[in-house]
Amino acid sequence: MAATPPVCDFDWPAPAFSLPATDGKTYALADVMGPKGVVIAFICNHCPYVLAVLDRIIRDARDLEPHGVGFVAICSNDAEAYPADSFENMARMAEEEGFPFPYLHDADQSVARAYDAACTPDFFGLNAEGRLQYRGRLDASRRDAGPDDLRRDLYEAMVQVAETGQGPKDQIASMGCSIKWRDG
Repeated sequence: MAATPPVCDFDWPAPAFSLPATDGKTYALADVMGPKGVVIAFICNHCPYVLAVLDRIIRDARDLEPHGVGFVAICSNDAEAYPADSFENMARMAEEEGFPFPYLHDADQSVARAYDAACTPDFFGLNAEGRLQYRGRLDASRRDAGPDDLRRDLYEAMVQVAETGQGPKDQIASMGCSIKWRDG
């Protein structure tokens, strides 16, 4: 079932985290923060919304790096109920797709809850001070990738954040599969 996150809560201070990654390291928020900000993308392996734009997520992560914007992806789904989202499968996907960013495992779902993540993909764009400036879509794609010439909402917003420290006032929420929460 499709879910939509709330609009951007400008200047919300992002909670710190420390999570294991598919590359065998552990990353904290400070480790992934670029000098001008960071994108925290809640994704997973099985969501058709993520799979439709995975190549564009990778492209935008690479294209934001020269602007001083870091990038990290976090999978918080219940891997027992959704085995495709297991840590082993996350590692396989990161390697096969050549992720240019750390792919972190939020096994206890505490980071997703702290961020109030709603769906996959759900993008949090922070400025250099770690304050929320963008919570919107990658582009206008939905369950299927849109045309190649779609406006790059996330990329353009984060370039603006890198240059000014502030995100655009008008943002369109992301849409995707709901986070798969564990029972209890």
